[in-house]
Amino acid sequence: MSGVQEQVEHHYHSRLVERLRAKGSVLHTGRTAIRLARQFGFCYGVERAIDLAYAARKVFPEARLFLIGEISHNPEVNAQIVALGIQNLLDAAGRPKVDDLGAEDVVIVPAFGAEVSLLEEIKGHGCRIVDTTCGDVMSVWKRVRQNAGEEVTSIIHGKASHEETRATASRAIGAGNGHYLIVLDLAETQYICDYILGQGNRKGFLKEFAGRFSGGFDPNLHLRRIGVANQTTMLRAETEEVQRMLKEAVTQRDGSEENFRLFDTICGATQERQDALRDLLERPLNLLLVVGGYNSSNTTHLAEMGEQKIPTWFICNQECMESRDRIRHFDLHQKCEILTEERWLPDHDLQIAITAGASCPNNLIEEVILRVLALRGEKIPMI
Repeated sequence: MSGVQEQVEHHYHSRLVERLRAKGSVLHTGRTAIRLARQFGFCYGVERAIDLAYAARKVFPEARLFLIGEISHNPEVNAQIVALGIQNLLDAAGRPKVDDLGAEDVVIVPAFGAEVSLLEEIKGHGCRIVDTTCGDVMSVWKRVRQNAGEEVTSIIHGKASHEETRATASRAIGAGNGHYLIVLDLAETQYICDYILGQGNRKGFLKEFAGRFSGGFDPNLHLRRIGVANQTTMLRAETEEVQRMLKEAVTQRDGSEENFRLFDTICGATQERQDALRDLLERPLNLLLVVGGYNSSNTTHLAEMGEQKIPTWFICNQECMESRDRIRHFDLHQKCEILTEERWLPDHDLQIAITAGASCPNNLIEEVILRVLALRGEKIPMI
């Protein structure tokens, strides 16, 4: 593993970022101050998954290596994995390509986990499996399995298309007698609450949540006893409101909380990054740069937090900052990358905040810092 660590550090380490962290996460130079969030970037789960992927390449140098989807939601990190000769097991449409797998092949399960049915199919081909599933994700699985065993329907707060949510939903069925319902936001939660309280109709409910509930799910039967779980990278404040609303609805219907279960399953690293950004946003700042993959759930939530307070630019790397008047960034409302042509980086004295999602390596943060300083015409100080 020492050799693996050297290789990983070579690809992702940043001496500049580490020195900044040691000095209070602030860089002052000329008319520019850059403040880093107290916590940002790679979490333990992502680091472990990457380490195990690199180790698998060393342990099985001649084998075909496959990864179920992406190792993390960061294009640069995923490009490094491809450079190791690790192939994506999923096709462009997200369908698994398992027909030609054999006993000599190695399949890596990412930190998000994978659906039970897919894992069983892979095992059926005799493949060797390297499982990098995050411990926080497996804690959620434990809870939804418990719900299934006690005939409690799991209401999963998450994104239905996300790998982690799909993996969790597959375990919420338990031995076959469990059920789940996936809810995205507070508006959908209110829809469920209204139904619990006798409003709405079964046909309309099933249409509203089509594709996001277990086989045989019947809201008239399976909303009697519910338990809330969540995708570990959701925004804590929203998850807590989902929990509160559903608990209140069940309590109002039944006169007690007996038929409501609650477990706190937000990832600790996700919460640390949200808390650190919340603290940073209390300072006088001019703008925020959020760095990470556009399909990263936890990074997206950081950008949502930022835009409620100050001008926020969600970028995937330093190349997005084309000039002081042109920046490519992800628009949370249009849900795509757009080009903004305006003076996003003003000439006057600036306080610039930077944070990053849990799948973003430090070397990308360093590149962003250096690019900002270059665009501002600042010298890079000795740190």
